[in-house]
Amino acid sequence: MGTRTVRLDNEAEQTLERLRTITGLTISELLKHGLTAYEGRALEQAKRKPYDIYRKLDLGPSGYAVAPAREAKSAVAQVIRRKDKG
Repeated sequence: MGTRTVRLDNEAEQTLERLRTITGLTISELLKHGLTAYEGRALEQAKRKPYDIYRKLDLGPSGYAVAPAREAKSAVAQVIRRKDKG
C-alpha cells in the first residue's frame, strides 16, 4: 500500500469536507471511490472511436456547408469576397 501526498485547492477541500459530512466516509475512502468512478469513466472515453463522437454532433441540415460540394470552388471565392467587404 502506497502513501501519497496531494495538494487540493480550496474548492476541492470544501467538496471533500461536504462529502465527508454527507457520507461519513474517511478521506481515504472517498478518494478511493472517486478514483474507481473516474476509472470507469476514463475507460469509456478510451473506447470511443472518432465516429462515435461524430455521430453525436448535430450539424443540422447540410451541416455547415454553404454550398454543395460540386460548387465548392466558387462558394469559397464568394465567402472570401464577403469577408473582405466585412
